[in-house]
Amino acid sequence: MKTFPTAKIRNVALVGHGGAGKTSLAEALLFNAGAIMRLGRVEDGSTVCDFDPEEQRRTISVSLALAPFELEDHKVNVLDAPGYADFVGDVAAAIQAADLALFVVSAVEGIEVQTEIAWKLAEQRGLPRAIFVNKLDRERASFSRTLDQLKAKFGAGVAPLQLPIGEEASLAGVIDLLNDVAVNYAGGAPKGIEGAVPDDMQAEEHAVHDALVEGIVVGDDDLMERYLGDEHIETSELARALAAGVASATVFPVLCGSATKLVGIDRLAKFLVEEAPAPALDGGQPGALVFKTIVDPYVGHVNLFKVLQGTVKHDDVLTNARSKADERMHQLFSMRGKEQDTVDAVSAGDIAAVAKLSHTATGDVLAAKGSEMAVVDLLPAPEPLLSVAIRAKSKGDEDKLANALHRLQEEDPVLRIERNAETHQTVLRGMGETHLSIATEKLARKFGVEVETDEVHVAYRETVSGTAEAEGRLKKQSGGHGQFAVAWLRVEPRARSAGNEFVDAIVGGAIPRNFIPAVEKGVIDTEEHGGALGFPVVDVKVTCFEGKHHPVDSSEMAFKTAAAMGLRDALAKAGPVLLEPVSELVVVVPEVSQGDIMGDLNGKRGRIQGSASLGGGEVEITAHVPTSEVLRYAIDLRSMTGGRGRFSIEHSHYDPVPAHLVDKVVTGRKEKSKS
Repeated sequence: MKTFPTAKIRNVALVGHGGAGKTSLAEALLFNAGAIMRLGRVEDGSTVCDFDPEEQRRTISVSLALAPFELEDHKVNVLDAPGYADFVGDVAAAIQAADLALFVVSAVEGIEVQTEIAWKLAEQRGLPRAIFVNKLDRERASFSRTLDQLKAKFGAGVAPLQLPIGEEASLAGVIDLLNDVAVNYAGGAPKGIEGAVPDDMQAEEHAVHDALVEGIVVGDDDLMERYLGDEHIETSELARALAAGVASATVFPVLCGSATKLVGIDRLAKFLVEEAPAPALDGGQPGALVFKTIVDPYVGHVNLFKVLQGTVKHDDVLTNARSKADERMHQLFSMRGKEQDTVDAVSAGDIAAVAKLSHTATGDVLAAKGSEMAVVDLLPAPEPLLSVAIRAKSKGDEDKLANALHRLQEEDPVLRIERNAETHQTVLRGMGETHLSIATEKLARKFGVEVETDEVHVAYRETVSGTAEAEGRLKKQSGGHGQFAVAWLRVEPRARSAGNEFVDAIVGGAIPRNFIPAVEKGVIDTEEHGGALGFPVVDVKVTCFEGKHHPVDSSEMAFKTAAAMGLRDALAKAGPVLLEPVSELVVVVPEVSQGDIMGDLNGKRGRIQGSASLGGGEVEITAHVPTSEVLRYAIDLRSMTGGRGRFSIEHSHYDPVPAHLVDKVVTGRKEKSKS
C-alpha cells in the first residue's frame, strides 16, 4: 500500500450496539472500493474483520479490527469496533485512534445502549460524529422512527443527509438531500444510478432539504446572511460548510441504507472521502501512539499505531516515552483484517502496524530520540467488573499459565490478573462473562494452556468477642530426647483494623528468652492459617504469661507447637466472631431504575450511604454491601438496567457476619477445602 499525505487520510471508527451491522458495513465499504472481490457474511465467518476463531464461532466481534481501503486518491482506515458490552475497551481504543466516529444504528432496533455509551466516549473527546442508519431492508425497519430517536437522544445537531426510497423489502435507494437527486440500486447494483426524486417524495424531500440547509448555514455567518437574503448557495459551498460543522462536532450527519444489500454504501464512502475530517496532524519529528496490541504465538507482538507527527519509516529508531527503551521499527505493515501488506513509510495521521517491539505496550507513545512530544490524552481503560478464579488443568502447566496470562494481558489491558494470598487463588478479572470466557479460550488456543475455572472465594476473617486463657502443653517421650514445652496464653479482642499484637509477659525464666521467638512464631502461624472457624485471625492481642520448660527436652519446635495448641484452645473459648469483607459500591443508573436498584441492594444486605442526581437523567447511589453479595453484580446490574447502569467497587472494611449465616459460610469453607 502506498504512502498518502495527511490531507488524504481518513480514520473512521465504526461503533454502535452489537448486531447493528458494523462488520457487514466494513465489508461493504471494502467491496465497494474494490479492496476485496467477494462480499463476506458474518453468519458464514467469511468477513475480513471477524477473522478470529471465536468471532467466527460466536458471530460477534470480540476485538478491534483494521480494514483500510483506497478511494479517489484517499486512504480510509476503517476501525471496526466490537458492539458487545464486554469489549468496551476496544471501543475506547478505536475512538482514541479515529478522527470520525461513524455510529451504525439498526433501523429495526433503533438506538441501543452500547450506542449511547460509545456516544458519551466520543463526546468526552469532542470527536466528530456521523450516523449510518442500517438494515433498512429488514422487516419492521423505519427510518423516520429511528431519526426521531436520534434527534431526541443526541440533540439538534443530528442532520439527515439522505432519505430512503422505500423501506423493508421495497428499499430501492436513497435520496441525496444536498444534491437533490435520487440514487437507485436497481437489481442489487453496488453503484447507485442518479435520477430525479420520485414524485411522491418531492414534498418531503424539499422540506427536509430546506431544514438541512438551515442547519448547515447557521454555523457560517456569511452563508447565513446570503441564505436569509434568498441568495442561491452552491452545493459545493454547502458541502464545505457541512464538512466544517462535522469537524467541529456540531453537526452529526445521518446517512442510510443497507450494508448487506449494498444500498447507499457508495454514497457513504463518498461522504467519508469528501466531508469526513482529515487528521489534524503534520510535520515535526516522527512520533506515534500505540492504541492496540495483538499477541501472536508465532510472530510475537504486533502493535497497531497512529502516527501523531512526522513520518515513521522502516528501520527508524524511536524511544518509548514510558519505558525509555529504544525500539527499531523494523517490520512496518498495513493490516486488513489478518492480512498484512509491507510498507516502507507511514505519514502523519495514518495507521499501520509494527512487529516485534520488545518494550512497548498499548497506550505507549514512541518519539524520535531526543525530541519532545506533547502528552497524549488517553482514554482511561475501563475497570473490570467480574472475576473468576482460574488454575491450570495440568500441574505441569502452572509456570506456563503465568506467562500466558501476562501475554494475554498485553493484548487486552482491560483484563486484570491478581493472586490472592488469603484465598490462594489466581483471579482473572474482566468486563463480563463473555469477556472472561473468551480470555480462557484464548489461553488454550493461542498459548496452549487449558484452565479450569471456579468461583472467587471471599476472604473471610475471624476475631474474638471476649477474653480467654488456655494452656498449650506438648509432652512426648520416644527414647532419647523427648519434646516438652508448656505455654499459657491469654487472648483479648482489639479494635477493628487495629491488627494483631503479641505480648511477652514471662517473668522469672519460666520460658527461657531464647524460646520466646518460637512461641511468637507459633502464635503468628496459627493466626495466619485459621482459628476456631478456620479463617485468618485478626485484631487480637495474645499474651504469653506463664510456661514451663525442660533443660534437655525443650526446643524451639516444641514451644512453637505448644503455642499453636494453646492459641487454638484460647480462641475457641474467647467467643469466635466471623468477619466478612464489605465493599463500597458506587452505582450510576437512569433515574427510572433508582427504586429497583435500591431495593436490590437492600436485599443484598447493603446499607445505602447516599444518592445524588448527576443530571442528564442519571442518579448516583453509594452503598456498603457485603462483598459476597456482589461478586456477580456486573450481571445483575446489566439485567436490571438493560445495560445502562455502571458501577465501581472497592474494599471498604470488615463487619461481623450475621449469626444465621455463620454456619453456612463455615460449612462452605470446609467443603471447598476438601475439594
